[in-house]
Amino acid sequence: MAEGFMARLGTWCFRRRWWVVGVWLVVVAGGVLAAGPLLNAISEDSSVRKKVESIEAYDLISTAEDSSGQVVGLVDGVDPAAADVRGAVEAVMARVRGVEHVRQVEATAVSTDGRALLVVATLEKVDKPTRNAAVDAVEAELDRLGGELPAGAAVRVGGSATISRDAGRTLDADRTQAELLSLPLTLIVLVVVFGGLVAAGVPVLAAVVSIATVFPVLYVFTTFTDVDSNALTVASLLGLGLSVDYGLLLVARYREELAAGFSPEVAIGRAWATAGRTILFSALTVAAALAGLLAFSVRQLTALGAAGVSIALVAMLVSLTFTAALIGLARRRLKPSRRPAGDEAGRGLFAALAAFVQRRAALVAVLTAAVLLAAGLPLLSATVKLPGLEGTPRSIASVRVADELKTRFGRSFAPSVRIIARTGAADLDAYAARWAADPAVGKVQPAKPAGSGLATVELNLRGGAQDDAAQDLVHRIRADRPAGVQSWVTGDAAVLVDLVDLILDDLPLALGITLTAMLVLLFAMTGSVIVPVKAILANVVSLGATLGVMVAVFEHGWLAGVLGTLTVGGLDPFVVVILFAFAFALSMDYEVFLLGRIKEYADAGDDTDTAVRRGLQHTGRVITSAALLMVIVFGCFAAAKMGSIEQIGLGLTTAVLVDATVVRCLLVPATMTLLGRWNWWAPAPLRRLHARIGLREVTLPPPAPAPAEPAMSGVRGATTP
Repeated sequence: MAEGFMARLGTWCFRRRWWVVGVWLVVVAGGVLAAGPLLNAISEDSSVRKKVESIEAYDLISTAEDSSGQVVGLVDGVDPAAADVRGAVEAVMARVRGVEHVRQVEATAVSTDGRALLVVATLEKVDKPTRNAAVDAVEAELDRLGGELPAGAAVRVGGSATISRDAGRTLDADRTQAELLSLPLTLIVLVVVFGGLVAAGVPVLAAVVSIATVFPVLYVFTTFTDVDSNALTVASLLGLGLSVDYGLLLVARYREELAAGFSPEVAIGRAWATAGRTILFSALTVAAALAGLLAFSVRQLTALGAAGVSIALVAMLVSLTFTAALIGLARRRLKPSRRPAGDEAGRGLFAALAAFVQRRAALVAVLTAAVLLAAGLPLLSATVKLPGLEGTPRSIASVRVADELKTRFGRSFAPSVRIIARTGAADLDAYAARWAADPAVGKVQPAKPAGSGLATVELNLRGGAQDDAAQDLVHRIRADRPAGVQSWVTGDAAVLVDLVDLILDDLPLALGITLTAMLVLLFAMTGSVIVPVKAILANVVSLGATLGVMVAVFEHGWLAGVLGTLTVGGLDPFVVVILFAFAFALSMDYEVFLLGRIKEYADAGDDTDTAVRRGLQHTGRVITSAALLMVIVFGCFAAAKMGSIEQIGLGLTTAVLVDATVVRCLLVPATMTLLGRWNWWAPAPLRRLHARIGLREVTLPPPAPAPAEPAMSGVRGATTP
């Protein structure tokens, strides 16, 4: 019988399975109830990070405009001057004015081809659910207009409020579709891995519980900080992926112990003493990697870090308690593993792969590192960019209307830098005139009052809204502001400048927290200072390759047609930070899976090379299966329509593929072979510290030998040597 806290926890949950399942069902019910309020509380504007200058300026403009946006009806295929058209349009305008929370309605423009006109409804400043209800009501009236116009006419609905509603609904649909698609596929793969439906169902049910737990956790964070759609996406991904991985590892180890001849109750204790402890370290390592996000002064990153840490710990708790209870419920139908992992000398497919690598360790290490570095080369020319509408699919009708407003109505919304100042419009005009000759400025628009003693002026750009010239212009204007008055500079380039500055300012502390936590935890697990440093370096190279692939796909459009991805011309800095944190966390997750088993054999007396072969043989199939399941989950998210979910899904898919194949199966065995006994080196004071804190691997007692046959001497029919 295994000893220790983890063994006792698994055994306790195994014995009290009905109580444990009942508690988690209550948690799931709470998660279902929290889903609606959470979706309504999600922040839509992912560019709103913190009260920096560019965001303060947008807030001032929003306050002055006092609106939740506009709903635009594009009435197409008509003669705008015809009496029947004018009558129908005036009638719909009257009906729209009667919609609650509509402040103003007007017919504003005729298209350049003279065959279309616009009906624009401006909404009052209201919360998101109320705004969406108003958009629905206005859209219904505009759709009704289509049936009152001459044959061949059509009405399409767009506008900022409509795009926000449609984008939010598309995000929700993407997440729901990904979750509903990934769970059945995950179950199918697990059935193949385990050779049975019952064993496969345990990790899937644990994943469902973890996903439900995501909602109340995130809802708590919305009460005191901004949480945007990226947080919900990544939290769902993390909860689903980790729970499946942890359930797979636990069930596989439990069946391995059954195959060794132990009873179910003894097997659960032995599995939790080893695999359960590995999961404990894995979850703490993932949480530590995400804790670095807490150092950012960007509100959404802080909320995402807190949510990620919480969900990693919840996934661990679900796996260590709920999984044990499910195994207890299904104990008669969970059979021992029928696929031996190789004998105790470390023979088998993955052991053979490790032996092959060990014979050519230096060559494999150099070639693997070279391939990863080459994959990361596109990162050297990466462009950082806020995607805007470029990250929204044209399958959304309101986005197509926005394109038509540009091509047919001259509403091109030229890229600009906007200046707001506490002064009059005439004074701001006089100041802005000096920028007319600037090489980055195409045209200076007349200044306009912005309410409350404010005025605003736009400087239309010659180039892109966020290119280097636009960012340099922002810096020059901020160095030469209107004299004697308070002013703000905003626009896409200014928001990008402020966001990147915030991230760079906070990055050293964030990296320091993450890397220190990694080193401490891996040292506590292995007693080595070499293994943690090597693991971090390998993961950095792996992440560089992942980001290089992201640049190639989303900035340069490589394989965009095959993958069905949007080409946005750059990477969102917010997504880059998310990917770095979460991909690093998942990479360390697999590192812990492998190191836990290698250390178990090393502590039992094996030399390093043998421990590596046996460790890879016993975990290789689990890690490969876990990676395949992660790829399925993340790949379903990568197939989304919205650009932000595409980037996160494809980025994490690439990270897992690279880490579970190239790094774990090639780079780790090669480097550990080259280091030999130095893998486990630590200064004498740290070795004594590790011995005292007692976080070493559990060495389980072997199965008891079968009783010997009784002596046959003196019995009829017996023979003697």
